Amino acid sequence: MSQSGAFDLLQRIRTPAPLPRPGERCEMCTAEVADQHGHVVDLDNRGLMCACRPCYLLFASGGAGGKRFRAVPDRYVALRSFALSPGQWEELQIPVAMAFFFKNSVEDRVVAFYPSPAGATESLLPLDAWDRLSVANPELADIEADVEALLVRAPAEGYLVPIDACYELVGQMRRLWQGFDGGQEARKELNDFFARIAARAT
Repeated sequence: MSQSGAFDLLQRIRTPAPLPRPGERCEMCTAEVADQHGHVVDLDNRGLMCACRPCYLLFASGGAGGKRFRAVPDRYVALRSFALSPGQWEELQIPVAMAFFFKNSVEDRVVAFYPSPAGATESLLPLDAWDRLSVANPELADIEADVEALLVRAPAEGYLVPIDACYELVGQMRRLWQGFDGGQEARKELNDFFARIAARAT
């Protein structure tokens, strides 16, 4: 081997292997995961964890996960007859035209979040607002606590989606948001996101 070849080999040996990008390993057992992988909700800290398939199945419905972790399902449902009047939207006290709602089993209540430049911002729901919305939309009774959400774009577009899809949208909005109303790029991403949801929903 030439001197330069030996030097190159020595450099490769000394160079540490690149660390995997965030999301490339299961956050429960550290196994490698594909780009498209499942998530598990940690109910104690409300965090989403990337999960390999075996870990995901462990915490799926009917699995052995107990009460702390729950696998996020992959269900997208278009609520074709979704009903939300302008008065109901105002009652929800959400300052933008999009939000998601989910049942927080730890706090035993429904919570609402909407995207903002700072990320997911919580809106405190009036006591009876969710009850009245549920009466008008019986499909909401099927939402699985902690891992599924009602995703709404006012005035009358509603979907039942995995909770990780909602946080994906919030992350995109935070990255793209400009000015007071989000800007053109953020609005385009919002339209594209809902188009993808609609195409995927049953």
